[in-house]
Amino acid sequence: MASSSSYPGGRPARSLAPRPRPGAAASLIPGLPDDVAAVILCLLTFPDQSRLRATSRAWRLLLSAPTLLLLRRRLRLPSRHLLCLFPDDPTLASPILLDPTAPTAWWPLPPIPCSPHLYSLANFSALAVGSHLYVLGGSHFDARSYPLGYPSPSAAAYRLDLALSPHRWERLPNMHIPRGSFACAPAPAGGIIVAGGGSRHPTLPSYGSRINNTEWYDAATNTWHIVTPMLRERAGCVGFVARGGGDGDGREDELWVMGGYDGYTTVGGVVPNDLYCRDAVALGLWSGRWREIGDMWVEGERIRLGPMATISADDGRVTQVFMLDGHNIFRYHFASNRWLKEATLRRNIPNTELCGFVSLNGELNVIRSANVPIKISHPRRLLKKGRALEFQVYNPVSRKWRVFITHAPVSESFDCRSAALCTVEL
Repeated sequence: MASSSSYPGGRPARSLAPRPRPGAAASLIPGLPDDVAAVILCLLTFPDQSRLRATSRAWRLLLSAPTLLLLRRRLRLPSRHLLCLFPDDPTLASPILLDPTAPTAWWPLPPIPCSPHLYSLANFSALAVGSHLYVLGGSHFDARSYPLGYPSPSAAAYRLDLALSPHRWERLPNMHIPRGSFACAPAPAGGIIVAGGGSRHPTLPSYGSRINNTEWYDAATNTWHIVTPMLRERAGCVGFVARGGGDGDGREDELWVMGGYDGYTTVGGVVPNDLYCRDAVALGLWSGRWREIGDMWVEGERIRLGPMATISADDGRVTQVFMLDGHNIFRYHFASNRWLKEATLRRNIPNTELCGFVSLNGELNVIRSANVPIKISHPRRLLKKGRALEFQVYNPVSRKWRVFITHAPVSESFDCRSAALCTVEL
């Protein structure tokens, strides 16, 4: 192994590179000390690291998730968040990963395997727990059903480990209750907790059921467990785990469920009109009891809860909650149970319902489709426009905006009503 080197501050770095096995190559990169080579490989983008794992056994060991995590901690580098975009039905269109450190570096993932009789999966939940990417539930159509044309909820669960190469989806046990458009959040112990949902599909917005069931997935035993149901049926809701203000010292971890709809009426007896929820409820993960939070806004202030994004602390529990409402971003104030205006978008967007709203590395990202000119070298050809994604990035600490555009490998416009977003922390 190469001789040890030192970093600013006099901290030795001789343990950065993993110890080579007998018979392994003498150095990671010929001509460079292993410690320097380890730092270079650690700072590469995720797509590059995925491609380079097959170079040698030493590189595969170094670029594995446990080794990279240890290196980044020793180098005092911040956690790396990747954006996973599901542009359409994940059984047909491949999900894609974006490393924000290199906005042009997109990495395709394999499509989810499913039955050929099922199609048009929508309203599923995508989330990451560690290096594992999960796709749960949703609403789809079944070509074998009768009558045709009515969607049904799905109980399927899939998992993909981003630390392994090549990437493969793994089928997990089904949830006990099929559901789509439900609240979903990582549990503190490494599992997943889901609540509510229904069978509504974007192509038939006036048709669908609602449920109040709650389940918890135990990753250690690979099983689903039924827990206390919500106080009433609710679908189209969002969820996150935060330190709540429950009984006792108020340090109980809680699953918060916000927004959604719990019923609908008809306008003129024909047009359906959803009854959106203004309140929130919270489930104590230790006590197993639900409590009502109350209305988060008064009638007339807004119609429904907009897209939400959360920022978590180092322990993974949510500390800040934000909402995109029109051209404004609001911050949720836990003490007063109210939404306070935080910022206004840098660029106006005609319809924010089609936008994605997600947090990456402590910043809020508003994502929408944009048609941008493509440079053509031939002088006689007409100027064309290509598919692109526009990111408006807001930093809540500095309160500053930045905007960038990236060309994603997608053929259709990004529509958050059928697409899904999630962040992966590596």
